[in-house]
Amino acid sequence: MKQDFSKLATTEYGNILTNDHFIDYNIGPLWQGMPRIFGEAFTVQLASGDNLMLHSAIYEAPEGSIIVVDGVDSEYAVAGGNVCAVAKNRGIKGFIIDGVIRDLGEISDMKFPVFAKGVHPVPGKKNVYCELGVSITCGGVKVSTGDVIVADLEGIVVIPKASAEDVFVSASKKARDEASLTLLEWEANHRAKIALAISSAKQKA
Repeated sequence: MKQDFSKLATTEYGNILTNDHFIDYNIGPLWQGMPRIFGEAFTVQLASGDNLMLHSAIYEAPEGSIIVVDGVDSEYAVAGGNVCAVAKNRGIKGFIIDGVIRDLGEISDMKFPVFAKGVHPVPGKKNVYCELGVSITCGGVKVSTGDVIVADLEGIVVIPKASAEDVFVSASKKARDEASLTLLEWEANHRAKIALAISSAKQKA
């Protein structure tokens, strides 16, 4: 990737992208002070109650990628401390999991970024094969391997690979334009915009 997509917060992508690019808010950072991360998605489809393919993916995902997982449900943990330690050592930037993990104390101590629905102490089985790298749904959003992921305390954005550079340029321009305004200038623009919106809304009421 040519651009450092983490220069922008997810809120700045939220200013130009529609809601269907943003993973459900119930999937969030699991430890305090987690840094913003970005990288290309490496997708993992799991079967209910089975975590085999995530345990395989930590050896298959390219360095610098973010492993994005459809855990199907939250009945069993799909990963723990050792899996996260191996992933970190292999240069994986973090996990985005539509599901739950365990060993949160270990994971927070090692500062490995995990965005998930929560924690659960009981691990899943390792019996079901699914192909790695296929398109999945995570937190209501379609994710394909190679899509750009940016995740921070505000949320998780999925930027399709084909449009990633254009999205970065557009979001950067809007962020620069907004940063150039003083608060007084922003307030004046905002007041005028709200007055116009109120007038329009009243006419429709």
